[in-house]
Amino acid sequence: MSKLRVAVIGSGQVARTSHINHYKSLPDVEVSAVCDVNQDAAKMAANEFLIPSWYTDAGTMLEEVRPDAVSICVPNKFHCEMTCLCLEHGCHVLCEKPPAITEEEAEKMRDTARRCGKILTFGFHFRHAEKIAFLKRKIEAGEMGTLYAGDVTWLRRRGIPGWGNFTNQEMQGGGPLIDIGAHMLDLAACLLDYPEVSYVCASSSDLIGKQGGTGFMGSWDGARFGVEDGLFGFIQFTNGGSLHVRTSFAVNIADKEERNVRLYGSKRGISVFPLGIYGDEDGQQVNAVYPFDETKDWHYDCIRNFVESCMGRADILVTPDQAVYVQKLITGLYRSAGTGRPVIYGNGNL
Repeated sequence: MSKLRVAVIGSGQVARTSHINHYKSLPDVEVSAVCDVNQDAAKMAANEFLIPSWYTDAGTMLEEVRPDAVSICVPNKFHCEMTCLCLEHGCHVLCEKPPAITEEEAEKMRDTARRCGKILTFGFHFRHAEKIAFLKRKIEAGEMGTLYAGDVTWLRRRGIPGWGNFTNQEMQGGGPLIDIGAHMLDLAACLLDYPEVSYVCASSSDLIGKQGGTGFMGSWDGARFGVEDGLFGFIQFTNGGSLHVRTSFAVNIADKEERNVRLYGSKRGISVFPLGIYGDEDGQQVNAVYPFDETKDWHYDCIRNFVESCMGRADILVTPDQAVYVQKLITGLYRSAGTGRPVIYGNGNL
């Protein structure tokens, strides 16, 4: 294979600023086509990035262009459908996060990739930060001791997106948990090495979202606000460990935004944003800060890893099984918030 021929389905912001632009920067890649149900959007992306062909129907594009690999950048509702369609046409797939809306969809995507013998990975781009591999090595070497608790946080004071489908339950499957919280859950799951889950419980609210308003991500219409503006939950693992989950598009806090994964160990504790390791050394409390480059575009590293994997030069970093694990956590937290009851796991379900 001289060049990897890539197509992109969906031509919105994430496709243009996190996929197409990075593919175009890689010498081993040819962006062969872009597809969007909105004809004007597809044509605009093709013209902007000098892509030779554009389509409004994914099936037609796959039949005529026959790309080697495809990026899926459509609303969450269509992740499963589009991913499976591309896999069935013999394409490797990078699907944006979250994997899907339900765990059943995520499992179907994973199983289809296995059956078709194709690569499937997901756009959890924070996983590609060098500091995550650094922390994994520290944890696996036993330097943190037993990790027994943690916090997963992404809160915005007023950060409800004023564009796209972010407040549309049917299209997105939820609000901040499935959008931004999914990233932090993915990081925590990776660092904890995907422990078996005993149960999850959660509560959610839409009280601020329903009011409408303006924030640092634009204005939103309260009458059309159909998702949670915040979800707060708890995950209990069978090994005795636990995670608190805090996600919100709009919550009354002091700062514009809070984002972090904190894990607490018997020897040391971890903060991911910013990276820090905290513990005792010779009876003294020590805070270690590491100078990793926080300005890097990890979307680029995500795209590059996918391309290298498709060309047989690397392994994918985010696997389908890992994505299914995170999707099951998301689904369970939403189910608990909807019923007001814990969701109990068992029989090897997670």
